[in-house]
Amino acid sequence: MPRRKTIALLDLMPDTAHGQRICEGVFTQCNKYGYNVAVFSSMTPLQFYFQSYSDGEMKIYDLPDYSIFDGIIIDSLSLTDNNVREIPDHISAKIKAECRCPVVCLGIPFGTNYDVVNSSNDFQLREMCRHVVNVHGKKDILLLTGFKDNPEAENRLAVLSDELEKLGVPVPEDNKIYGDFWYTCGDALADEFLSGKRPMPEAVIAASDHMALGLIEKLHKNGVKIPEELIVIGFEATQEALLGEVTLSSYESNFTKTAADAVDKLRRTIEPDAPIDPYVPDINSMFHAGQSCGCEPDLKRSAKAFRDALYYRSKNYTAEDAMDNIDIGLLMENYVSEIFTSSKTPEECLDNIYHNSYLLFPFLNFALCLREDWLTAETDELESYPDKMKIVLANTTVDGLSFYKPEDALVIDTKTLCPIMQEYTEKPSVFYFASVHFNDHVLGYAVMQRELTDSHKLNLVFRNWLRLVNNSLEMVRTRNRYVMLSIHDNMTGLYNRRGMYDLFGRLTAAAKPEDRLFVSVIDMDGLKYVNDTFGHDEGDFGIISVSRAAKQVARPEELCIRAGGDEFYIVGIGDYTDDECEKRRDYYLAALSDISRNSGKCYPISASIGCALGKPGERDLEELLRIADEEMYRFKVQRKKHRE
Repeated sequence: MPRRKTIALLDLMPDTAHGQRICEGVFTQCNKYGYNVAVFSSMTPLQFYFQSYSDGEMKIYDLPDYSIFDGIIIDSLSLTDNNVREIPDHISAKIKAECRCPVVCLGIPFGTNYDVVNSSNDFQLREMCRHVVNVHGKKDILLLTGFKDNPEAENRLAVLSDELEKLGVPVPEDNKIYGDFWYTCGDALADEFLSGKRPMPEAVIAASDHMALGLIEKLHKNGVKIPEELIVIGFEATQEALLGEVTLSSYESNFTKTAADAVDKLRRTIEPDAPIDPYVPDINSMFHAGQSCGCEPDLKRSAKAFRDALYYRSKNYTAEDAMDNIDIGLLMENYVSEIFTSSKTPEECLDNIYHNSYLLFPFLNFALCLREDWLTAETDELESYPDKMKIVLANTTVDGLSFYKPEDALVIDTKTLCPIMQEYTEKPSVFYFASVHFNDHVLGYAVMQRELTDSHKLNLVFRNWLRLVNNSLEMVRTRNRYVMLSIHDNMTGLYNRRGMYDLFGRLTAAAKPEDRLFVSVIDMDGLKYVNDTFGHDEGDFGIISVSRAAKQVARPEELCIRAGGDEFYIVGIGDYTDDECEKRRDYYLAALSDISRNSGKCYPISASIGCALGKPGERDLEELLRIADEEMYRFKVQRKKHRE
């Protein structure tokens, strides 16, 4: 069967109340219509105190080839920040360059020529005003909104002002305060009240919960009684509203419907003859009373929020649904951080990640995709996603891929994103994509598939699990770099003697009974003459050229070694014929002659070579190297006599 249509959702911090409501609206409608959803999310805000880490998170929006989707929804409410214009502009430019499908923005424009579905929060905003005036009888009211000139902040302020005007409680301009939608501006407003710089009103209506919470926390710490001396109402009904010492009365936003309407708008374009089944919200359940306004608090909802936020050290994980309710306590108490960071090799690291991916349950499939050169790439090469990626591990709870060993890794075109997403899925699914990075260095991405009907959304467990993965991958990268430096020659990139001995054991362990041991000893001719006549830089060039020829003629499974100075070895165990020594000598001399001829140097680059064959176990490596060295010396003497 053909693959399902796929809608891409670009949002920010999907583990927040806003992010989860956006996902709920999109998932509900896409499930009705049989569409898959691909979610691309940064786990940090656009402005973040650890900007280098945030830059790595933002790379996720560079990952997709937007031409592969049937429709795109941009949560422009979360992805717009007047103080960080370059990221939205960059995303918009990429979509514009690649997109071949309809694009819909939520609440406010994002880029140019895209349709916008308005957020339609008028009802809740007006209810907030009616509650303060009609239920609590307050007249002296201050309004706190977001950034000045931000469309959503201005709209919320306008609606609140208009409703209070209709209620006969006009708000003076000095009581209309612009902020940042975050704790900081509520904290700053509290300072103004406490210092006497601004008289404290009877009530504050905040256009976001976080601003309201910042205000309440600062005032409460300084002895101001909430709600006796000041009532506060918030907007968006976040979990944080229920976890403060004074719980916040708040109204849910209508962004679930906004997101659902965006799917319907796309459907009218991509399937114009298909029926529409509109999303209908339950308006009456959108107010959640807390302590901050003096109403009877919603204890049941508060208790659930506290349970979800609790850190259980010894939870009953034998319960039937335990693996469907992974919490932060289990994430921390199974010592996954220590397990990850104790990985001594890349293979062990991927093994540990695979066996601890159960912490992301429930899922249908999970995959970790990394750059092919994730272990060796220099930091300046880690700025973007390459054309090819490698699925280094996959886990499944259905009949999907499951592996973590290097030999099972799959190389894919990056634009494919996830092979399963390109196939027909039995039920509509969501594919969550998240950046795998260390600070702003891009290593790859993670993708997790769930059914659209799954009530579980991304949460802080997913976010923090990925942070631990990011750190462990970088740690094993660093460790691998030190190992490579210890076993490689810096000038030529070949193995040094230590590397030869370390890896020779692997060759012998994998040897078949009929295999033979082959060695070559190569020594550059005339290095002293080149150094004395043309300088040591030219001598180094000669050494590198001799090493290039060695790499050129060596089999992929053989070891190339710089044994020291101008001496090199080739070592291998395999199916060698009796004439291998003669053939290899001829191949090497021809390769080096070609390199010398094309070098443009005024001196010839040449070397002497000797080879030897033996049976692993009958003759040890050192003995065979001694025989090959004697052959090399005889070859050198013969050539010297021939030139004389």
